[in-house]
Amino acid sequence: MSRIVVAGGGAFGTALAVTLARAGRDVCLWLRDVAATEKMQVARKNTRYLPGCPFPDGLRVSHDAATLKQAEVILIAVPTQSLRGFVQQHQGALAGKTCVLCCKGIEKGSGLLPPDLLRMLLPDAGIAVLTGPGFASEIATGHPTALTLASIGPQAAALQTLLSTGTLRLYLSDDLTGAALGGALKNVVAIGCGITIGAGLGESARAALMTRGYAEIRRLAVDMGARPDTLSGLSGVGDLALTCGSDKSRNFSLGYRLGAGRIDRHGQQSSGTVEGMATAQASLTLAQPHGIEMPVAETIARVLDGRLAIPEAVNLLLTRPLRSEV
Repeated sequence: MSRIVVAGGGAFGTALAVTLARAGRDVCLWLRDVAATEKMQVARKNTRYLPGCPFPDGLRVSHDAATLKQAEVILIAVPTQSLRGFVQQHQGALAGKTCVLCCKGIEKGSGLLPPDLLRMLLPDAGIAVLTGPGFASEIATGHPTALTLASIGPQAAALQTLLSTGTLRLYLSDDLTGAALGGALKNVVAIGCGITIGAGLGESARAALMTRGYAEIRRLAVDMGARPDTLSGLSGVGDLALTCGSDKSRNFSLGYRLGAGRIDRHGQQSSGTVEGMATAQASLTLAQPHGIEMPVAETIARVLDGRLAIPEAVNLLLTRPLRSEV
């Protein structure tokens, strides 16, 4: 496996393309937007999402759909809510390929995790999930980063070697469900943590919300067949800690501004997709058939869709019946 295409010109997709090309891999960054592609080809950087990170000489940029067909490994870095449309549009080119999902979320309406959606649409594809605590700007500039690569089958070790670099260290897992669920639900908790700090509720409240949010993630993941140790690793606790504790996180930042009253609940960020907004409600759709109670996710979803004001949300969580921690 050598010819890599990164599909998606957002911050994370660009960062992966840059770091892999810098490490000497044969990489093409693919975008559907012709104008954006031409702009990157001229500027040799992604001026919208990673303006301070010039492209290595070996990195190619293309909008030609034939590029996907020529790939051996495709890193899919489109937003989760766009994944179904992307795959349906390019089903022929993706069929039978090794597809590495780099999006974190749950599809609205269906409640499907990305690997489950991909299995349904591309039953003959090799599927992997790349997730964990890594900010795009730090990956692109060569800061040391460790992520989880969840993959099964005989090519898993080769894929791990192909996508690891001198600064990007990948740990292999065969738990696709646990890796995908940890990456999706930490975004919801991060919005809640941002609201907590933005509203001036304090660091203790953030720690409590983060911990109880993690308990919800773990309960649901285990019920869905994931291993508990997956949620204790990079794709669980690692990603949760990073996203809930830094204003570099789009989800935390959105929550912070919402808690501080600087934007309304529908506010968007120009720096990219805030996956946790759609995932909040979708997580409840996913949890419902499993009978798993998720008060933190449900409260955040109700704040985001306007059914609950922040003071009411705090009171709702604090007045829940007392119970054992375990």
